[in-house]
Amino acid sequence: MSLETLISSRTTATAGEGAPLRPTLYSLDDPVHRTALGALLERGEVTAVRDALGEQVAELLTARRPDWSPDADGLAAAVEAHLGGRPASAYGSWAWYPWSRQLVHVLPRDEYRELRQSRNRYKITAAEQELLTGRTIAVIGLSVGAASAVTLAQEGVGSRFRLADFDRLSLSNLNRLRASVADVGLPKVVIAARQMYEIDPHLDIEVWPQGLTEENVDAFLTGGGRADLLVEECDDLYIKVYARERARAHRIPVLMETNERGMVDVERFDREPHRPLLHGLLSGVTAAELKTLSTREKVPYVLRILDQERPSERFVPSLVEIGQTISSWPQLASGVALGAALVTDTARRLLLGTFTASGRWFVDPGELVRDGTETILRSEEPPPAGAAREVAAREVTAPLRLPESGRPLDEEAVRRLVSYGIQAPSGGNVQPWRFVSRGRVLECRIAGDLAPTLLDFERSASHLAIGAAVENIDLAARAAGWACRARLFPDPADPGLVCALSFDLEGPGAADGPRVPLADWIGHRTTNRAPGADTPLAGPDADALTRCAQESGALLDLVTERDGLEDAGRILGAGDRLRIMSPALHRDMMAEMRWDDEEVRRTRDGIDVATLQLDRTDLAGISIARHWPNLAFIRRIGGGASFEEGARKLVAASSAIGVLSIPGTTPDAYARGGRALQRLWLTATSRGLAVQPLTALLYLLARVERGGGAGLDTEEIATLRALRTRLAEILPHRPDNAELILVRLSYAPPPAVRSLRRDVGSCLRFAGPEGA
Repeated sequence: MSLETLISSRTTATAGEGAPLRPTLYSLDDPVHRTALGALLERGEVTAVRDALGEQVAELLTARRPDWSPDADGLAAAVEAHLGGRPASAYGSWAWYPWSRQLVHVLPRDEYRELRQSRNRYKITAAEQELLTGRTIAVIGLSVGAASAVTLAQEGVGSRFRLADFDRLSLSNLNRLRASVADVGLPKVVIAARQMYEIDPHLDIEVWPQGLTEENVDAFLTGGGRADLLVEECDDLYIKVYARERARAHRIPVLMETNERGMVDVERFDREPHRPLLHGLLSGVTAAELKTLSTREKVPYVLRILDQERPSERFVPSLVEIGQTISSWPQLASGVALGAALVTDTARRLLLGTFTASGRWFVDPGELVRDGTETILRSEEPPPAGAAREVAAREVTAPLRLPESGRPLDEEAVRRLVSYGIQAPSGGNVQPWRFVSRGRVLECRIAGDLAPTLLDFERSASHLAIGAAVENIDLAARAAGWACRARLFPDPADPGLVCALSFDLEGPGAADGPRVPLADWIGHRTTNRAPGADTPLAGPDADALTRCAQESGALLDLVTERDGLEDAGRILGAGDRLRIMSPALHRDMMAEMRWDDEEVRRTRDGIDVATLQLDRTDLAGISIARHWPNLAFIRRIGGGASFEEGARKLVAASSAIGVLSIPGTTPDAYARGGRALQRLWLTATSRGLAVQPLTALLYLLARVERGGGAGLDTEEIATLRALRTRLAEILPHRPDNAELILVRLSYAPPPAVRSLRRDVGSCLRFAGPEGA
């Protein structure tokens, strides 16, 4: 027998409308299915069995718990538990693909789709995916449309499809259709359906291999339920228009991509049932009038539909050559791939209700990606090695200068005292103070232009900061030999006047008392966000801090046990997450941040991002979190757990955390508390302790407990109340006390970069003597 005869005897005729296009699903729990599957195997029709069910279940379980990292034994046990004692072979379904003669073991439908679409999250939420799964999409034209149909199925946009095309695959189609040369001669609807079923054997696909006609178009659009969307990608101008006429009658939106300059058309007949077809570009020409035209006679109408002032360079010449040197419209694989992406993306948003317009859009690579249109990128080079040291040196090499002992308190002496005062801490480094000198009286005021924030409840954080500045000035004055007397809120009619300081060259307390040596540490006090070495807080240090608080009329509650610190880290992390995921709190926080050296030097306030001591990964994260639109979606899906990690890790590496409180909750209490806070911080600094305030949660709790949660939503208030309950389990809660600050204490080297302060001249003015 000749080779030619052998080949001829084994050649398979190209299948027509009866070509298999659907898989058969077998469940071993069903006796009928077991028998049918056994017979299939015995007849030798199955040439390959693919059973990765165990791997699918394992991946499903880990996808459900991304933070879970079991070892091999733990994962195997979890898979066994998920199967519920059933043999793995009986779990899910066996999909028989007759065209490839493969038998594939797959998960049950819902689990299959959950796992297959898990990498869609959170581009598509679970609720959105469920909504999309229930949609029915009809596709006309399976040349360009095949790529769209497959991409829709792949993304999970729809689970019921209707495909219509009379044509069969030819070799010339392989310039743009994803198919095999072995598929030449098969109906295009069969090829597309097979590819879609190989992605998801649980799909529901109906095919119209004879194409659409006047007789079947209504059944195609509405049979078994009205389609939710028509994707029209056919070449036949008559069907293109007639299908729109019927879609409009049934109020079905139409989506079209043309493979020309990335043009996308959307016609929302569901919202605009009287909208002119193709945006009125055919000027009322009906499908019936187009039915008998030749390809060449259709060209003017095609040009009217495209309505392009600037067609692509080779489009018009190609139209001119149809019937001369080419047989039909030219199309490229790149254009088909782009079209599939545009159709799927637009369809998803249309079906979810987030995109409601009708119209025409262009996503033209030839225009978007060409010489002269490149995006200008800003290089983010790491700062030179000396940059951080320069900032630190600027603060340390300009030491504070006390007023000259025994000299009159002139303007220069006042400036020097105020230069000590402004070294005090303030929330967000907002520096809320202003000073007015009237002879021997220095008024300490809240800045009149200070913007209100949610953390500065009843200006308590501002009163605290000014109290700390008052303590610095008092310490510096006493160290210079001046007696200093502070009167808090001396004028009830002037609530912005927090304190009036008066100075005498001689008097009680001048240059004496145990607080004076603390003045030497004012220039060294700083926020230190270094992680620390997980070293227990030394007993003498704990005693010194506790005693300092008591001598100031305050209370310091410390947590030093590991379990307590871990609990505190989780609580504070949850507070950080709430803060960054709240629109109002996020706005306040980002207004405090300073992102580059130019901004730091220009404003000399706020939180210099360099002081956060972040590695590159965390710095990238906070840069992304800088813009609220990046977070709005995360908030909507209840995400953001990663924002809890920073506080949790920091507190876990600490020696202790402590809450400083003082009796009373009035402005006076917070101002007195500010003085106690500053003495505590200076004492900690003098003992080599690193201090980092983690106080935002306390001031949010105050807003909820004493202010009814004004400015927060009900969910945020509920979260804060729950956090208070958890916090009270490790730290005493005294409702009649003002909780001034929560600090993290550790043993760590000093930070390389420190926050700046505004110049003395920007916050101090000289006026006439008091009462003048």
